[in-house]
Amino acid sequence: MLVDSHCHLDFDSLAEDRAAVLDRAWRAGIETVVTICTRMSRFGDILAIAAEHERVFCSVGVHPHNADEEGVGNAAQLVEKTEHSKVVGIGETGLDYFYTNSRPETQRASFRAHIAAARQTGLPLIVHARDADAETMEILTAEREQGAFPGVIHCFTGSRALAERAVALGLYISFSGILTFKKADDLRAIARDLPEDRILVETDAPFLAPVPHRGRTNEPSFVVHTAECLATVRDMPTERLQQATTDNFYRLFNKIIRPAPAVST
Repeated sequence: MLVDSHCHLDFDSLAEDRAAVLDRAWRAGIETVVTICTRMSRFGDILAIAAEHERVFCSVGVHPHNADEEGVGNAAQLVEKTEHSKVVGIGETGLDYFYTNSRPETQRASFRAHIAAARQTGLPLIVHARDADAETMEILTAEREQGAFPGVIHCFTGSRALAERAVALGLYISFSGILTFKKADDLRAIARDLPEDRILVETDAPFLAPVPHRGRTNEPSFVVHTAECLATVRDMPTERLQQATTDNFYRLFNKIIRPAPAVST
């Protein structure tokens, strides 16, 4: 019992063999996959992928890398897309100051519009934060004062301060295959200490394949390895970790109807 809370099934390296990728996920015990929107111009294709598969869902949003080209100026642009039953999240959005693909001021404006959409719809905000911890905390804190909104910092690689502030604001923290990397000791220490009811797992496929698949194209079935690593880091049985992260996922992405447990005969 696991979910992949964040992947990109529309990206070329997964799209070329998407049916087989998803078949491997189902056979690995992944029961739900969320494919994430990074450009409004791609939303129609992403929604079509979700609509084609019963247990695939999607988000709507603009990645900070694409904010200059397609940044969202107001929440209404996003909210109108959430009426479809398959649209279950807002983003990914946020701040990325590691690269300079979009101007910081454009990223900030788009980020705030996404937050407003999450507040209005009650759908979880999917946050990308890289080399922007202080300003991410500042914006999330200021926006929280305007009203609550659910959310998750995905593919978390930030500071302990960012993780703790996000949890205090009611957000979740999601870990990707980076958690399994040899030099990720600081990240594993943060993952060890977070509340059990605030952690998720993801692949961010096709990127960041976990050990033992590092260097390969990542895919949803590989989330199993990240979950195993997180269980080890937290010194808990893998089955309990799987149950906890899956429960957390459905609590956050509460528009998704959880499948009924299989009944043994």
